[in-house]
Amino acid sequence: MNPIKHPGTIRLSQLDVESQKQREAKEIGEFELVTKTDTVVTNQSSESPTQITTPVILKGRFARWNDKIEGLAGLEARGITRVLPEEKHAAGIRQYVQMLLLWFSINLFSASIITGLLGRLLFSLGWKDAVCIAIFALGLGASGAAYISTFGPESGNRTMILGRYFVGYWPSKIVCVLQIIMQIGWGVISCIIAGQMFSAINGKGLSVAVGCVIAALLIGLIAMFGIACLHVVERYAWIPQIVAILVLVGNAAPHYNTSASFAGEAGTLTASRCSFFALLFGSVVAFSAASADFYVYYPTNTPKWLVFSMTWSGIWAGTVLCNIVGIAIATGIDSNPRWASAYEISSGALLYACYDGLGGFGSFCLIILALTSVTNNAPFTYSAALAIQVLARYAKAVPRWVWCVVITIVELVCSVAGRNHLFRIFENFLPIMSYWVVPWLTIGVEEHLIFHKLRGVPFDWTAWEDRGRLPIGAAALVAWLMGWVGAIIGMSQVWYTGPVALKLGGFGGDIGAWLAIAFASVVFPPLRYIELRAVGR
Repeated sequence: MNPIKHPGTIRLSQLDVESQKQREAKEIGEFELVTKTDTVVTNQSSESPTQITTPVILKGRFARWNDKIEGLAGLEARGITRVLPEEKHAAGIRQYVQMLLLWFSINLFSASIITGLLGRLLFSLGWKDAVCIAIFALGLGASGAAYISTFGPESGNRTMILGRYFVGYWPSKIVCVLQIIMQIGWGVISCIIAGQMFSAINGKGLSVAVGCVIAALLIGLIAMFGIACLHVVERYAWIPQIVAILVLVGNAAPHYNTSASFAGEAGTLTASRCSFFALLFGSVVAFSAASADFYVYYPTNTPKWLVFSMTWSGIWAGTVLCNIVGIAIATGIDSNPRWASAYEISSGALLYACYDGLGGFGSFCLIILALTSVTNNAPFTYSAALAIQVLARYAKAVPRWVWCVVITIVELVCSVAGRNHLFRIFENFLPIMSYWVVPWLTIGVEEHLIFHKLRGVPFDWTAWEDRGRLPIGAAALVAWLMGWVGAIIGMSQVWYTGPVALKLGGFGGDIGAWLAIAFASVVFPPLRYIELRAVGR
């Protein structure tokens, strides 16, 4: 679809009071404001008042400035306001294939190659072990993201708005904060990797810091324009990306050592397998916190099986390819002094060394790999901006593109400051991402299947901003916190190893995500049943 004609670029949605500015809060539908609070009563008969968030409206010079910015061709003016069925675009085979291409392009990502390195370099796993773990861990993690993505077309709501239906209006704000932190963390990693690659190509002529700045600005620009621009970029970006990766594979293949194996005790091998599985699973299941954001303009009747399969296939194919490439490169470092010395400099320098002998064409391919950091992180910077709007009325009033600019500045500053500590960020940041996502995802699955699907009670997607009709969230909050308890006793990190994790091998293996799922899944159903009996929502 032409990005300029995309529904997201239409500025004045009839039900988006914040965008229309001139509409008053008391004119929303059939509601009449009766006090200065957020409690309103309808003209229809009702046993109890309904709670609606009173909108905060932009005024003055900033409002006029925002009108000019949002008037740019192709820029998405909508924030978190629900996309109504009549506002969605038509979809055919091309649009459904776009789902797969979106995620495939996102995950043809240089950081995924570097994550694959850790199987050998951090956990000392052999080729066969690491490859098998990658195939299954990434497939399982992709299932969570694909599941949540199916709610995008049906509801017209963003992922963090869906969280209000899963864990309640107020607890969902905690999840939003963690989502923002997680996506900014990925942005920092993306900028550092891109900066290292740009620096490796130019030698001392371009510092890593300057490369970080270039990557951050490109990420922010695409995210600012929004959903239509994202889909167009990702629709074509995978073509040069896959070429650059395949050239790397072919050029570096003679140095791979696919006979590499684990040298250690059986218990230590088990612990290493668990930890690498958890790392890869956590890096992909984190997409669950954003996966519905990109489908809200698809028709309401889009088949769920199609959304799931396209999303899962795109994520799995991209991540498996890149991680296996990383695993293969890691097997050759021990026997290739040139690679080993390059890795001592940076991960970017190692990837550059994999293009040895290709001259300027190798440098060009590395530039393309560096730009994968942009195509990967721009969608999630976009999602982080939406998560900020979910936090509060005043945050929602600030246009989405402004939050994209703010996040870009944060990513830029943090990446420049942490540019020399990429490996440590990978060790400490990647594994813990799943610890908050998996109990949230578990609660969402149980809320959907047990308390809606099984009971024959559909979600009321029109209640997305009505605290009086959304779950209170007490049961979900307790279950989510219990999930954290499971994660803490089962995690194995450089800075902490839980008592249960210590039972694996000589130094501990990471099973925090699985204990988080187990604790949350057991605690939530009975508490949610009591909550429904006591409160009714």
